[in-house]
Amino acid sequence: MPGPDGFDYEVRGGEVVITHHGRRATVLRGPAAARFVDDVEQGGEAEGQELMARVTGNYRRGNERAAKNHPRNAGR
Repeated sequence: MPGPDGFDYEVRGGEVVITHHGRRATVLRGPAAARFVDDVEQGGEAEGQELMARVTGNYRRGNERAAKNHPRNAGR
């Protein structure tokens, strides 16, 4: 499965605006914004894309197929 892509971020004063394919996905403020900027600057491009996907909640967890076949979800 390919990694996430299309994410970008912009620092505006004390907040970080994360966009996905040009549309605003989320805004981080305060300590969360500072922690995010530190983490992105330490990692590479791929790690930054992964982090932005995780922060916005826009990522797949890899268990969709297993959950579909679970007995609890039978008939859904």
